Amino acid sequence: MSHVAAAATAHPHALVTSLPAPQVSAPPLTAAAPPPAPMPQTFLQMHASWLTHTVAGIFILAAIALVVLLAVQTTKQEGLSGTIGGRVESAYRGRLGAEEQLQRLTGIVAGIFVFCAFFLSLSGI
Repeated sequence: MSHVAAAATAHPHALVTSLPAPQVSAPPLTAAAPPPAPMPQTFLQMHASWLTHTVAGIFILAAIALVVLLAVQTTKQEGLSGTIGGRVESAYRGRLGAEEQLQRLTGIVAGIFVFCAFFLSLSGI
């Protein structure tokens, strides 16, 4: 018998490297996390949610309309003299042109936007 075969029969574990036994550990015992505290609700959230959601919808529509109206308007290139001296306008106000009507509509939509933002900030949604 050869020397290796004799060593294998005499000591069967001599040729096999021993691996450490896997450590099985139980997960640490922890208490379950408490559920999150409910958000405090305002009077309007509890009793008039339809109102706050309607105003939120108007707020979004006003924001989109304001962006579109501001993008459509042409800029006035009056320069520094127009800024300092102002424009010459007559006291008589006839029919408004398309540009003036667009400016008036933009002001109305901006007012609606600001009012809705103020109301929504107070309502808590």
